[in-house]
Amino acid sequence: MKNEFLQIHTLISYPAVLLNRDDAGFAKRITFGGVSRTRISSQCLKRHWRTYSGKGSLGHIEGTEMSIRSRMSFNEFVLKPLLEESINESHAAAVVQALMAKVLGESKKAEKSRSESTEESVILQTSQVTVLGRPELRFLLDTARDICIEIDNEKEAKKAVEDHFKKESGKNLKGLRQAAGLDAAMFGRMVTSDILSRGDAAIHVAHAFTVHCESSESDYFSAVDDLIAAEGELGSGHINSVELNSGLYYGYVVIDMPLLVSNLEGCDRKDWTKADRSLAAEIVRRLISIIATVSPGAKLGSTAPHSYAQMVLLEAGEVQPRTLANAFLEPVSETPNLLENAYSALGRHISELDHAYGENTDRRLMCLGPAELLKVGDSYTLDELTSWAADWTMGSK
Repeated sequence: MKNEFLQIHTLISYPAVLLNRDDAGFAKRITFGGVSRTRISSQCLKRHWRTYSGKGSLGHIEGTEMSIRSRMSFNEFVLKPLLEESINESHAAAVVQALMAKVLGESKKAEKSRSESTEESVILQTSQVTVLGRPELRFLLDTARDICIEIDNEKEAKKAVEDHFKKESGKNLKGLRQAAGLDAAMFGRMVTSDILSRGDAAIHVAHAFTVHCESSESDYFSAVDDLIAAEGELGSGHINSVELNSGLYYGYVVIDMPLLVSNLEGCDRKDWTKADRSLAAEIVRRLISIIATVSPGAKLGSTAPHSYAQMVLLEAGEVQPRTLANAFLEPVSETPNLLENAYSALGRHISELDHAYGENTDRRLMCLGPAELLKVGDSYTLDELTSWAADWTMGSK
């Protein structure tokens, strides 16, 4: 098969930020090359890319829907609509509970409680967050409605659900196109149910880390009490400290193109080149732009952590992907010019890889500063980069 993997390498600089915190409130770290680096987790990056709602967002692609990630999905999208249709509450709750156990398995069975609100007396939620697509939830609502009509009392709910899925075994949720939602098709979904379709991640995201030793300090701050200060009294209404970091982060993303097309179009992986790839191409176009321009949004009001990538390097080809993180196994010196030192280290590593393994990918670069240090050719605009990647996805490059 041709055109199997698209690799996206980035360098992005942030000054005075706290992008991703651990359970103690400090910046997440990783030791690499014997020294501590600041890092941004892949979960953090993916969430901000998924939930970005501005121009060119993934959630605004026409004809697609994002997944619902919640413990309350069955309550909000199945039980509530049934109650709004004046279906008997005890019947509806019993049927939805039975559906949850059937679809999700006993490990995520429903927890039932009663609300003090008169508007909603029964609340159903799962013990863990579930990832469900709107097509799946619409299917489950239709199923629950049909079963509610069939039963005479709530004790019949579990058997009615079992009988329904035996009878409709050939028409279950796995037959729905993009059933789990667009982001599940991209980033995967782990399920243990025989009814829901498991999705392997077509887009692999590494934890970003600083190419140099960590740079951090404790920021001491105070908040003045305006009313007390107006009386001429000295002092502060609040005193605290928070960790701040600065750094140039290396990021790495891999798109398994056959799997992405397979997840989106419902075709077999080996038949991906025969399938419609227009949606995959649009996702690739938007994702590259989002990776380059959308920052993790922690501490927005006090640090304004908005940065665009200094460098985006794309590599497309059939060979097994490999990170370029080892270019920074020895931490890059921050003087006299951190960015140029990082470019030099990356360019040297790419040249060594090409010499050892051969130059076996097509490359396109966008960068600020001296592109010649990277030794991979001319620098293009971000629009040119995303257009090239979309054309490559469609098979026209």
